Amino acid sequence: MSVFTLSQAEREKHLLPQLAELTAHHRENSEGYERILSSLGIARDASFGSIADLPWLPVRMFKTHDLRSIPESEVFKTLTSSGTTGAGASRIYLDKAAAGAQTKQLGATLQEVLGGERLPMLMVDTIGIIKNRRSFSARGAGVLGMANFGRKHTYVLDENDQPDVEAVKTFLATYGDKPFLIFGFTFMVWQYLYEVAREHKLDLSNGILIHSGGWKKLIDRAVDNTEFRRRFKEDTGLTRIHNYYGMIEQIGTVFLEGPSGNSLYCPDFADVVIRNPETWEEQPVGEPGVIEVVSTLPHSYPGHVLLTEDLGVYNGIDDGDWPGKHFSVMGRLPKAEARGCSDTFQGAAA
Repeated sequence: MSVFTLSQAEREKHLLPQLAELTAHHRENSEGYERILSSLGIARDASFGSIADLPWLPVRMFKTHDLRSIPESEVFKTLTSSGTTGAGASRIYLDKAAAGAQTKQLGATLQEVLGGERLPMLMVDTIGIIKNRRSFSARGAGVLGMANFGRKHTYVLDENDQPDVEAVKTFLATYGDKPFLIFGFTFMVWQYLYEVAREHKLDLSNGILIHSGGWKKLIDRAVDNTEFRRRFKEDTGLTRIHNYYGMIEQIGTVFLEGPSGNSLYCPDFADVVIRNPETWEEQPVGEPGVIEVVSTLPHSYPGHVLLTEDLGVYNGIDDGDWPGKHFSVMGRLPKAEARGCSDTFQGAAA
């Protein structure tokens, strides 16, 4: 069953009551969240006219505050993000139900492009990334999470992080004549799969590539999303390519690139709001702003409405491959602006 079915009007109608209920649930069960909302003057009985009216938390709050809506005894799994901004790592608390729900909904989202069966899988990484379970990086967690959706896993890199061309050739000889799954982080996919496939004239035409991660290193090489797709198609035959956008602070929710490319779409249990960084009003189509991500998944911690530190733009509404808003991520906010977004809240939460 597809999770890309709701028009924007249907999504508002369907999600707003659930999100308002989640806001009340988190106020009731998370002392820190209640304190933040009260200090912002948001009454407990406040009503919200649209998804964009819901109160948001800056994603950075999870780096500086312990926010959970479950008793400590019910914490089943604690996830930590990579602390790249110097503010430490985010801590996300899941109970058993939340952990199950995020896996299920990630599966439902990816099924849209993978179909119902687990496909043979080429992992553009090294098996070493998941061997050390004690120091799990965000990259390791991403690789392990995606491994669930494939079988017969083959790693493109050997233990020394060098491309294992023979392993890739063996995989393609065995499974390459039917659909197979490829997963990796964008820069690594380019460096270790595209460049190797081009050099060795490998046929990836039956592949379905799911990739994520920043474009910064590739932009330095003059490769944007359009060029990435074009070169893969021309040099390897690979055309089914889906980038996705997601974060550990809203685990299980991913915004998936549609078949035509260059636009990310919201699954039916999620939405996106692009805000003007000065007025915080919602931006019209085509006007860049700060990305807010919205999801009904976070029950065990108040992560249902989060202001990210990324810039994005709506490309359209109800006029793309799938219904609802579709958007692009343009990169990170400049550090000072990102900090400014969350400074407003730090006093409130102290």
